[in-house]
Amino acid sequence: MPLYHKLGKIPPKRHTIFKKEDGTLHYEQLFGTIGFDGMSSLMYHIHRPTMVKEVGESIDVSPKSAVAHNIKSRLLKGFDIRPEDDYLESRKTVLFNSDVHVGLAAPKKSLTTYFYKNADADELLFIHEGTGTLKTMLGEIPFEYGDYIVIPRGMIYQIEFDTEDNRLLVTESYHPIYTPKRYRNWFGQHLEHSPFCERDFKLPQNLQTYDEKGDFLIKVKKQGQLHHLTYASHPFDVVGWDGYNFPYAFSIHNFEPITGRVHQPPPVHQTFETSAFVVCSFVPRMYDYHPESIPAPYNHSNIDSDEVLYYVDGDFMSRKSIDKGYISVHPAGIPHGPHPGTYEASIGKSKTEELAVMIDTFKPLQLTQLALDIDNGTYYQSWME
Repeated sequence: MPLYHKLGKIPPKRHTIFKKEDGTLHYEQLFGTIGFDGMSSLMYHIHRPTMVKEVGESIDVSPKSAVAHNIKSRLLKGFDIRPEDDYLESRKTVLFNSDVHVGLAAPKKSLTTYFYKNADADELLFIHEGTGTLKTMLGEIPFEYGDYIVIPRGMIYQIEFDTEDNRLLVTESYHPIYTPKRYRNWFGQHLEHSPFCERDFKLPQNLQTYDEKGDFLIKVKKQGQLHHLTYASHPFDVVGWDGYNFPYAFSIHNFEPITGRVHQPPPVHQTFETSAFVVCSFVPRMYDYHPESIPAPYNHSNIDSDEVLYYVDGDFMSRKSIDKGYISVHPAGIPHGPHPGTYEASIGKSKTEELAVMIDTFKPLQLTQLALDIDNGTYYQSWME
């Protein structure tokens, strides 16, 4: 998503002298991706951003496979994940492969006693319940129900919740997360037929600069390990920055659905893409308007990808016995479609109020033990008449 943004004070030309009021220099840092070829931002620090004081313990947080070769369709009861105080401890991976980890979180407390950096993956947080503020070295982003928050890998952040009632869908991507290229022109601007555009994004604001030295704990996730590093200066000491690599948010409620005379395929709902998986948003929309259309989705074969559907809210017209927070998993290799009776029952309906997030991966997903613990166990048989 190439979009230029800047906050705070920056010099008129990059890589040149930029002095503090006392005459000493600010410290420039390039925050870039894909070597020096991807999107980047230039930050200006009060203190050196390299002052590692201590390297403490490292904890293995890599997910463990309980089912490595899954052929069953599954239905996971996501709200069975128990709330926990600590933000990182509350994040539980349920599905994963070498490209992406999909997890759930129900944090009760804000992340304020330490800082966090995911050096392995871009993070996509979907806010199902709760409000608050993402705080980063590049500024703050208020969030609320229905917001996607894209956090580039390497971004140091804290997260402040307004209450203890929070539910998040957490996607960690080992590939950069972009908006779909078919909705952008060759300059990167979103086209007229895109279901959203740049003005829908929530960009960092309210840059807070801390001129503090001391002991600042940063938990860094790298190669599946959570490393505890102590820095000698506050990581949010940036006085200004500009560029293209920064966190942003987008509300699922601002996704404008594409409809047609007959049922449209899932790619029209695409919201984000990587080279290894896509994310789609199913939102309230008018149904197909051909006089003989069947609004419910047709049966389709999952030949190339595992399909994960996270149910947020509303009426899920093609599924029975679905509640918010449930996750359906339809593995590659077998077809799936609407539950018996829903195909016929959809005829003549004019709209749907469903709200859901879909993740389609191009490699098979493995299940953790926690996924099995919240699996209803019989979903794969739910198409029997």
